[in-house]
Amino acid sequence: MELLILSLFLVLAVSIILAIRKKKSARKPAADPQLYHQLLEAHVPFYRRLDKTARQQFLTRVSRFLDTVRITPVGNVDVTPLDRLYVAASAIIPIAAFPDWSYNNLNEVLIYPDHFSRDFDERTQRRDVLGMVGDGAMHRMMILSLPALRAGFEDTTGGNTGIHEFVHLLDKADGATDGVPEYMLPAALVQPWIRYMREEIAAIRSRHSDINPYAGTNDAEFFAVVSEYFFKKPGLLREHHPQLYAMLEDIYKTAPRSGGMQPML
Repeated sequence: MELLILSLFLVLAVSIILAIRKKKSARKPAADPQLYHQLLEAHVPFYRRLDKTARQQFLTRVSRFLDTVRITPVGNVDVTPLDRLYVAASAIIPIAAFPDWSYNNLNEVLIYPDHFSRDFDERTQRRDVLGMVGDGAMHRMMILSLPALRAGFEDTTGGNTGIHEFVHLLDKADGATDGVPEYMLPAALVQPWIRYMREEIAAIRSRHSDINPYAGTNDAEFFAVVSEYFFKKPGLLREHHPQLYAMLEDIYKTAPRSGGMQPML
């Protein structure tokens, strides 16, 4: 049985590697800070709320991200300069108040033309995945559905898949994707955060919460989903869940509702 499982895994790994080799290579455009500024100001509310100094820092980090992380279209998909900025903004927003942080656990972001399955198939009927942090043969990769990436910034009613997946990477940085980002959490907040998270997950599962039910899947998904909420709809989160909003402010050292950033601890 173990031999069969190993064989299936190897077949899957080889298939993935071959698929990656067939990807359409993306020509990296030259950095254009003025274009970046115009596009971010027009399409990314978080950026608009920043003061002049914070905007310049954000632009610098976006440019650095785009210089160091490959963004690769897979299949028949056209990735525009704005799409690339959506990826970079998704990465930088959660670490905006952490100037020394970078994604050392990521080399490449694959952009799929639509939703895909858990085995990375974009053709099967069971395509319910919007984004995924890779593991195993896909280590140091992220996969994002292009429509979901765009909707995260262009659709005001839903969440933000890009931010969601980058939050998983932040969560994973301490070695465990468990909803407890130890490098970001003040020590005094660890246990209160775990207690609050467990209580809120129970409320979600019993349908006594307005938070997206997917947050009730497990601790890691709770952290990623409420982080989407925090950065995309900060005013609404603060109104409906003031304690959660305050705890996320302590974690991210930023107040997205006003654009304020706390100094690093």
